[in-house]
Amino acid sequence: MSTIVTLPDQTTAKLPKRNYINNEHGLMSWLLTGDHKRIAMLYLVSITFFFLLGGFFAGMVRLELLTPQGDLMSADTYNKMFTMHGIVMIFLFLVPSVPATLGNFVLPIMIGAKDLAFPKINLLSWYLYMAGGIFTIAALVLGGVDTGWTFTTPLSTHYLNTHVVTTATAIFVAGFSSIFTGLNFIVTIHRMRAPGMTWFRLPLFIWSQYAASILMVLGTPVLAISIVLVALERTIGIGVFDPTKGGDPLLFQHLFWFYSHPAVYIMILPGMGVISEVISTFSRKRVFGYTAVAFSSVAIALFGMFVWAHHMFIMGISNYSALVFSLLSMLVAVPSAIKVFNWGFTMQKGSITFETPMLYAMGFLGLFAIGGVTGIFLAALGMDIMLTETYFIVAHFHFVMVGGMLMAFLSGLHFWWPKMTGRMYPESLSKFAAVVTFVGFVLTFFPQFLVGYLGMPRRYHAYPAEYQVLNVLSTAGATVLGIGYMLPILYLGWSLKYGAIAGNNPWQATGLEWQIQSPPLTENFVEIPIVEQEAYDYEWLAHQKEVTTVG
Repeated sequence: MSTIVTLPDQTTAKLPKRNYINNEHGLMSWLLTGDHKRIAMLYLVSITFFFLLGGFFAGMVRLELLTPQGDLMSADTYNKMFTMHGIVMIFLFLVPSVPATLGNFVLPIMIGAKDLAFPKINLLSWYLYMAGGIFTIAALVLGGVDTGWTFTTPLSTHYLNTHVVTTATAIFVAGFSSIFTGLNFIVTIHRMRAPGMTWFRLPLFIWSQYAASILMVLGTPVLAISIVLVALERTIGIGVFDPTKGGDPLLFQHLFWFYSHPAVYIMILPGMGVISEVISTFSRKRVFGYTAVAFSSVAIALFGMFVWAHHMFIMGISNYSALVFSLLSMLVAVPSAIKVFNWGFTMQKGSITFETPMLYAMGFLGLFAIGGVTGIFLAALGMDIMLTETYFIVAHFHFVMVGGMLMAFLSGLHFWWPKMTGRMYPESLSKFAAVVTFVGFVLTFFPQFLVGYLGMPRRYHAYPAEYQVLNVLSTAGATVLGIGYMLPILYLGWSLKYGAIAGNNPWQATGLEWQIQSPPLTENFVEIPIVEQEAYDYEWLAHQKEVTTVG
């Protein structure tokens, strides 16, 4: 049976007593750090702030929709609320959430490296992210933007009561943060794996991050160029999208969705990697069909680059194009289904325990399955024409991206929190939060499938009274969901000081990150490990326990 040959004792090694969680050098040591773990914690604090900000905008939207009349805010203010909610949540939370926080922290450790390939660029990525966030807040203070997060032309190029240029600057700058992070991950995975860490011994979290990083590097520049062209047309009047000047507004749709549909997979692929780690650990089994799950991440990234026009079925594209993109949109479900079925087979006959990370992972499976199945409706041309501008779209998107992605993020955060901080959190309260989050999410967004199917259009602050009951249910669910999201912020913060000492491997997992001390040393490893075992080799771990017991 294969084993890890070299993995020195991390707790007794004679190294300088430097630990990322200690603030022994003050604030500047954090702001100028090159340690990937500290940068991950900077991202975690930052994205939590923007998550709360985006959640505030969502709460205002749901309060407005409690009643059929637009009596809480004007139509213009409502437009700015849902636009700022989308921009903040997508570009400042969902896109960087798993890669910039969990990925930054554990990716080098999982492959046996002491840091990312380019530590200074990693820190620069955080500064660019923060600069993008500051520009977004500036746009909000100046009066907001009301074009929707998609910046649809000609609204974004001609309408005057909106601060598109400031917001475009925010997205342009934050986009480079994603590009640099993706580039850093790709080079690190290629060049800095420990001896013996072959491609097919990599944890599946690494495969998912790798696929998402390719999308970041290839897709984000297209969005950046598109936003710059919108800003230039708005400020100096070039005619790229203005038909009166020889431009084409449909061109913007192609450019924007060429990035923004792969962006869905930039968000969800890292979350899928988290789920593979968590399900394997709490099922005590190697992921079923490891190779198929690994290649399915690459397939999702590949197909994701060729399905953008399914957002444009009612935009005037040709029937032939619509048929091709409809077929491709159906096919992209196949690698996603491979992952879901293989996770199910992994749990079959496994020694499953339901710790908090596993509860969040189970919630991910339920919400992602609903979101995926409803996506098939939208890939079908006839159904899409009927549903595309209704709340059905809102529900589908949130089930996949907010339900699926956020459940995966919370699963990974709870899974690696003991490694990140060296502290445990209150298990009973965290399990309660996982259940509340799942129930609140379903209550919030499932009624939106129904009200969308009945014909309620999205982006309207007033609606016919016949839809009020379902909207009241949705707003009540949002209240429950808000409680579910706030609880982890409170008890994880509490655990930093009062949580029980976690130990090095509280979950008895097999990854390299669990073989070193918690929190890790600045250098991660005393010596680079030599890897000679497969990923998720729980049979070997059980055998080692038996040998220890007999001895």
